[in-house]
Amino acid sequence: MLFFIFLAFGWFLIIPPNVFGAALSIEPAAGSFVVGTTFNVSVFLNTEDESVNGVEAHLSFPPDKLQIVSPSTGFSIINSWIRQPSYNNKEGQIDFEGVIPGGVYANKGLISTLTFRAKSIGRAVVKFLDNSKVLLNDGKATDALDEISNGIYNFVLPPPAGPIVVSETHPDQSLWYNNSTVVLRWANENEVESYSYVFNESPVDLPDDISEGLKLSVAYRNIADGLYYFHVKALRNGVWGGTSHFAVRIDGTPPSEFPIEIIPFAKTVRRQPIIQFSASDALSGLDYHELKLVPLRPVEAETPLFIEVEGPYIPNPLELGSYDIIIRAYDEAGNYREVVKRLTITTALFNFIGDEGLQIRSQVIVPWFWFWIIFGLILIILSYLSFLFWRRHHRVHFERSSGELPAHVKSQLEELKSYRKKYGKVLMIFIVLTSLFLSGNQVFAQEIDLSPPLITTISKNISNEEIFYIGGKTERAASKVIIYLQNLQTGETLSQNVESDRKGDWFYRHPNFLLSGNYLLWAQTKLGEELSPPSPQFQMTIRPTAIQFGASRLSYETIYLVIIILLAFVSLGLIAFTIYHGREAHRKRREFYKEVREAEESVRRGFAVLRRDIQAELAIVKKARLSSLLSAEEKLREEQLLKDLEEVEKYIGKEIWDIEHAEARG
Repeated sequence: MLFFIFLAFGWFLIIPPNVFGAALSIEPAAGSFVVGTTFNVSVFLNTEDESVNGVEAHLSFPPDKLQIVSPSTGFSIINSWIRQPSYNNKEGQIDFEGVIPGGVYANKGLISTLTFRAKSIGRAVVKFLDNSKVLLNDGKATDALDEISNGIYNFVLPPPAGPIVVSETHPDQSLWYNNSTVVLRWANENEVESYSYVFNESPVDLPDDISEGLKLSVAYRNIADGLYYFHVKALRNGVWGGTSHFAVRIDGTPPSEFPIEIIPFAKTVRRQPIIQFSASDALSGLDYHELKLVPLRPVEAETPLFIEVEGPYIPNPLELGSYDIIIRAYDEAGNYREVVKRLTITTALFNFIGDEGLQIRSQVIVPWFWFWIIFGLILIILSYLSFLFWRRHHRVHFERSSGELPAHVKSQLEELKSYRKKYGKVLMIFIVLTSLFLSGNQVFAQEIDLSPPLITTISKNISNEEIFYIGGKTERAASKVIIYLQNLQTGETLSQNVESDRKGDWFYRHPNFLLSGNYLLWAQTKLGEELSPPSPQFQMTIRPTAIQFGASRLSYETIYLVIIILLAFVSLGLIAFTIYHGREAHRKRREFYKEVREAEESVRRGFAVLRRDIQAELAIVKKARLSSLLSAEEKLREEQLLKDLEEVEKYIGKEIWDIEHAEARG
């Protein structure tokens, strides 16, 4: 034990500890400055009792808020600049790099002083970048930078030197608004002869000396997004007074488009998938996200509300089925971008994805086109192999028997008929619209100040086995929204009422499945007995992914499953058929070859006996020839025997060759 203690202590003495104690800082670290003025920022080095001989610093600043006037290299602990301090007001970056021969110890050594000019109101951060370094005087240029301190500064307009300005449309100068109409008012002052004002993008501009009259308000409409300033001054006794400045922030553009990523997949067996999302906003900045999970199956629970979330988001365990994930990204001005993503929770080894194809283990999607081609090729190959083995079996059986066996097994494949969509073209829209106008005469005769509801969310790409939903906003909170849904094939129009919440949000989810076809939908706001004009109309198509038989429904996925099961049974039948005939052909061929060998042996024995008899008779004839001359009849007999022997040998040889050839073919 003592050995290990001494070993650890010796290792500590031999190996010096890593030194990462140097610090770079900006002073002042915070402050508030008037737009248009300049202020100095100093960069300091603290070596933390270590010798430092090199500094490489890179800083960034927001170019829309700050502008470098000049970096100072007057008094500095840097003796030799490898690269003179440089700056880029367009990119918002400052760079300098220098060395200190012999090294330096400093507790608060000045590296450089930077002079900034405040360009516009807001907050700015001057910070060191990650590639900044402080090099030790150890001959190895060890980076010892361990701590950095950045600067945060606020910029405000000069205090009013003229009339006090207020705005009823954009009251807070530090907030962003999505209203493009700006209304400005200023206080009435005694003995004022006239006012002069200007509205532009310059934070501390001065109006000209041309009178704009004595009116105390002005309105600007359809102003583009951006940061603007209103400047006004008053004329008294022929002398123009000081100028007041008022900032107006306008952002009517929603956050940028953003994707929703579902981990592991949009169709998964996991009950708690990870929902990943991240939006951005270029002008006012992103404020927060809201999420709603809409089940696409009939449920008794209430419609879920939007909840504020941050990405990544993991929901509570979900039931099996399909969901629409609706995410809204809000910016600081109240604009929002809505994105929808379909999520399906399943437990199957493979899954049907509507018109797309077959998904295996939530990972690989095989399109229906290629699925049927591959399955068809497999069936063709199995059928061909079955035919080959059947024909082989049949040939062997035919060779063994005298008659032919009838083909008692025949495979027949039924081709599947595809279902085509059938839609009618009965257009009743004109009748319904006419009735709406006729029934709404009383509304149009009144003074209408109700705006129609804004429809922001509609279920898209749904089928007749998925639930329809719609949502949006109303101008007035807690008002009633009437939703109209018209089937363009039958002319039937449904209406449903829903209340908007305190923020004006409303949402409706249909309790049952809708029939496939084309639909037209619109909405109206109702407050008391007053109705708003109809909202813009939207057309929606519901795809037929199920066949309706009265109250019963048969989905295409079920039909596909039945077809695949039938084809699987056909494939198994073909495999069993091939195995059976292959085994039977092999067995019968083995028996046939045994019989052939037995027949061949019998033929050889018969040939040997026949040849012996012929040769015996030829021997007798030969003796007669030796003893005396043969008669003409005996000579003919000898020739006949020789000829018969030759013919028998040829015949027997041909039969054996035929048998061997048939065996080789088999």
